Amino acid sequence: MRIFRTYFAGSHKLGGINELLLLALPMVISTAADGVMTFTDRLFLARVGSEQMNAVMGGGVGFQVLTFFFIGLLGYSTALVAQYYGAGEKHNSSKTTFQAIIISLIAWPIILLLKPLVVEYFVYLKIPQIQLKYQIEYFNIMVWGGIFTILRHSLSCFFSGIGKTKIVMRATIVALILNVILDYILIFGKFGLEPMGIKGAAIASISGSAAAVIMLVYAYLSKTNNKEFFVAKSFRFNFLIMKKLFRFGYPAGLELFLNFFAFSTMISLFHAQGNVAATASTIMFNWDLVSFIPLLGVEIAVTSLVGRYMGAGRPQVAHRAAISGIKIGVFYSVVILVLFVTIPEILVRIFEPINTSQMFESAVPVASNMIRIASIYVLAEAVLVALIGALRGAGDTFFTMVASVVAHWLLVPIVFISFKYFHLSIEWSWFMLVITFMLFSFVLFLRFKSGKWKKIKVIG
Repeated sequence: MRIFRTYFAGSHKLGGINELLLLALPMVISTAADGVMTFTDRLFLARVGSEQMNAVMGGGVGFQVLTFFFIGLLGYSTALVAQYYGAGEKHNSSKTTFQAIIISLIAWPIILLLKPLVVEYFVYLKIPQIQLKYQIEYFNIMVWGGIFTILRHSLSCFFSGIGKTKIVMRATIVALILNVILDYILIFGKFGLEPMGIKGAAIASISGSAAAVIMLVYAYLSKTNNKEFFVAKSFRFNFLIMKKLFRFGYPAGLELFLNFFAFSTMISLFHAQGNVAATASTIMFNWDLVSFIPLLGVEIAVTSLVGRYMGAGRPQVAHRAAISGIKIGVFYSVVILVLFVTIPEILVRIFEPINTSQMFESAVPVASNMIRIASIYVLAEAVLVALIGALRGAGDTFFTMVASVVAHWLLVPIVFISFKYFHLSIEWSWFMLVITFMLFSFVLFLRFKSGKWKKIKVIG
């Protein structure tokens, strides 16, 4: 008990665990719900066939490559909204959100114009033909519905920044419920409909995002929110705030884009090793997603709280919020570590197709070993997200961008060389990635410990 009390010491202080949990729990639920939506798409499609499960992952990552520069850029509005809120400038919080909405509306046609390049990229990577057909179909539908993804993110950032994370949670839960119901109906062809497979999964995902946008818009334009944040007066271009959003947000946007481009390339390199490798790596990355996405809720909460206290001129409290985020994340990750070590094959067989598949059976031991290897770095992930949340909340976005991009693009040649020249197994290539990732976490820890982020002025 003494160890437990020491671990959670200071939980009732400003920036302590209790305050962070009030923000983090709804966001953890929200991000977990997003993860469940993606997981459900892949799980249902695994019942149809491993090729469609692999395709929905490849197509989904391709979609994220196109949108994530804007998602990262807009994501900084959480910190900016929080800093204005902490400084008592609530009218500027709503102005920040409207600048984010402007960016969202400009981003969508740009994404549509870039769509053919990603399709050509899929072809260039020599993904198996049976998977490629499904992957392009899923990707094309998701891109057309991308406007809902971007708008939803912009509005969610406002409510996260002001600490009203329960609104985001409710909207995400509605999106989840609608997505799962439509997945079941459209993928398998229930209630007299023809089975749509991967096309149904894409339509279900877009429908869920659209429902969340409607709920968030309603809350944003509500009489109470309008009165507190002067929303009605915020609907105009503001050069100063737009400049701040781009100045501090573009590194996060560039980071997300380059990182997911690297991630997409790594997935494609694994998939190019054949159907067994594609299935094993897809299952591994599915569970990696499920374990990691709730930690993003902690990251968002740390960004919001650190931004708020930095805006209020209280860097020491902001530091305490970051430490609280690390403690919460590690506590969660210990549970994931135990599951990954003890029951990896059970986790893999959740994705077993309805019809017996020798290819799937061949992938089971490979995927199980990859999940065991992933247990090595789950604690590092918990520390990583809290540190990134703190640095971004304070405005130290350029350093996090450089460190993160270098780390991710270092992984690409490692995978390529391990397959092309050393002919290593899937498991050994994955092990090398995990070790490299842990070194990246140590770099961010050193930056956080230096305290340079406490001296950055964003709204001053």
